Amino acid sequence: MHPVWLFDLDNTLHNASPHIFPHINRSMTAYLMRQLDLDEAAANRLRVDYWRRYGATLTGLMRHHATDPRHFLHDTHQFPDLPRMVVFDNALRHLLRRLPGKKIVFSNGPRHYAEAVLNIMGIRHLLADVYAVEQMRYHPKPKRRGFLHLLKDHRLNPARCILVEDSAENLRTAKRLGMRTVWISRSLRQPDYVDIQLTSVLGLMRHTMRSGASG
Repeated sequence: MHPVWLFDLDNTLHNASPHIFPHINRSMTAYLMRQLDLDEAAANRLRVDYWRRYGATLTGLMRHHATDPRHFLHDTHQFPDLPRMVVFDNALRHLLRRLPGKKIVFSNGPRHYAEAVLNIMGIRHLLADVYAVEQMRYHPKPKRRGFLHLLKDHRLNPARCILVEDSAENLRTAKRLGMRTVWISRSLRQPDYVDIQLTSVLGLMRHTMRSGASG
């Protein structure tokens, strides 16, 4: 039986660090300045603090400031020229076509953003679903509730799922639920809840062809 592949989006399927993350970070800081009446330095500190504490700035804003998640996500994910900002490898299409099993994108980003990025990359049609933060009922990774919504909505057995992620914290939750884990990282230290560590998602094909992905 083939596995179900759960792919994170940013810095897993594409490189968000050069253009997209800096833009989102600036947008989130500006949002905090407006909504909470903070100067830029204080807003930036709070954005980073919530991201470190909760895994997502949105979680901290909802918990401490009753922020409307739809307003926040719409406001902070506007891009003047998204096609120019998406950095990816064309070999990804070949990987997704050949990788055996169902494939779902599991992203803390809003759905409109995730769908747009996947269409720019030309891989949306190779994925069974895009499970974004709205589908998680605004309980983003690494929160367990977001994972449980995904498993229930898609009727998935966690033992059949493989989460492919650049965030170790998210993989920790996945492992506790019984999933297999693939960490996209250049870190020299591999946590015990990581089954496989790769420097690029493109290494998956070589690994699965060598070891087999059934189970």
